[in-house]
Amino acid sequence: MHRTIFTTPVVNTLLRGLSVAFLKLTGWKVEGALPPEATKAVLIAAPHTSNWDLPYTLMVAFALRLNIYWMGKDSIFKPPFRGIMMWLGGIAVNREQSTNLVAASALAIEQADGMVQLIVPPEGTRSKATYWKTGFYYIALGAKVPIIMAYMDFAHKRTGLGPLFYPSGDIDKDMVAIKAFYAPFTGKHADRT
Repeated sequence: MHRTIFTTPVVNTLLRGLSVAFLKLTGWKVEGALPPEATKAVLIAAPHTSNWDLPYTLMVAFALRLNIYWMGKDSIFKPPFRGIMMWLGGIAVNREQSTNLVAASALAIEQADGMVQLIVPPEGTRSKATYWKTGFYYIALGAKVPIIMAYMDFAHKRTGLGPLFYPSGDIDKDMVAIKAFYAPFTGKHADRT
């Protein structure tokens, strides 16, 4: 995995303080903590309805002392923004091309030295999605790591880390349980949730 803002010591410390202060001043409540058995994990980023999800996610990651990488559409990684997006933990995803992203992501998590959490938005878009993409599930299954049900509830200004979920391999059954957890949360644009 490449070097990010989360592995840059002085910057990380400074931005953690600013993030905690901003979230507190704006009325957000950060809940949960990273369990010791989830230093390597896949985080679900849901609901994902706005470009504002990224800056809030970064602030929450600083507040919770996470070492995140996140997947985003490749168009936001074009020059001159590529370097900054990668430093923020971004991994470009070309949605038009079929690649072996799931297997490559699982292998990268397995081979990573130390703590790493990969954030994947299951909707795959900020628009209203009736069907979730399953890449996050298969990455966790392949890497043999838990899924952390992370959430951002704009309606109640609550964000954080929910329970760990260990994929059983029965995706239909598991997705029912995962989606039930996310049912009460509202994204920034409630009509897209």
